[in-house]
Amino acid sequence: MENVDGHALNVGAVASPIGVARLLQAVFGCSTFSLVAHRAGFSAAAGTFCVVVWCFCFAVTVFIITCELTRMHSCLHVLSWGNFTAAFAMLATLLSITAVVIYALYFVQLSCYPIGCEVRDFRIAASVFASLLFIVYVVEVFLNRARPGQASSYMATVSGLLKIVQAFVACIIFGALVSESQYKRYVATQWCVAVYSFCFVVTVAIIVLNVTGKRTAFHCPFERFVVSYTVLAVLMYLSAAVIWPVFCFDNKYGSMRRPQQCSWGRCAWDSQLVITIFTHLNLLLYIVDLVYSQRLHFVTQP
Repeated sequence: MENVDGHALNVGAVASPIGVARLLQAVFGCSTFSLVAHRAGFSAAAGTFCVVVWCFCFAVTVFIITCELTRMHSCLHVLSWGNFTAAFAMLATLLSITAVVIYALYFVQLSCYPIGCEVRDFRIAASVFASLLFIVYVVEVFLNRARPGQASSYMATVSGLLKIVQAFVACIIFGALVSESQYKRYVATQWCVAVYSFCFVVTVAIIVLNVTGKRTAFHCPFERFVVSYTVLAVLMYLSAAVIWPVFCFDNKYGSMRRPQQCSWGRCAWDSQLVITIFTHLNLLLYIVDLVYSQRLHFVTQP
């Protein structure tokens, strides 16, 4: 039956490759947290985080499928739909792989003792479905990515996707900072925290402006602002990548070796090492972002 009045369901939205990927995301996401809730089980902050991630991704994915199927997204004027879906797919990819790793490390084991073979099997099955969930989110990011010369949302470009990763890495850094990192000991390490905070806030602001479609509020060209900020972020992260390791691991200020009396999970040295690794990772991400920003000549759509 031909769709004349526009009220029929948009079946093509779920029949397309991206639509199929989203349906699989809903199936795998529901299967994962159902297995965990039914028999696999979870505990402590790590388990709660994993379940919250799977429930959040499932809920938003179902929301996107419903809006695409009913064309309801055309009524959501507070969102730039293309930017929103691209940003969520990248965020869900990062969250789902984090949940997979955490759940496998904390809850999955090969032996039946002491949890019993049934619980072990349910936990392994939950991990398998969680891994499949991660894979289909990666597939959506791949299918939705911007291609030169085609109309595309900014968040679907390499530069836009990197913004999500940069903000996510910054969250990991903040998590390590509040965990016995002792960053208040020196003004230099406090400067590093200021770098992380400033870059995180501006990066999130860029994401929000694109997702809400408010980037036109800038009085200067948005692309020029983003490139200028990326240059500044590279320089600031470069300073942090040099300063933080010196004031944490140089013998004058800290220790190159992990103290023997440090307990796992509550050791400043461990937190400082995590921050060092992810500082350099974010520096690399901002450099790659700057390179792609210079090459970015996409035809954008709202």
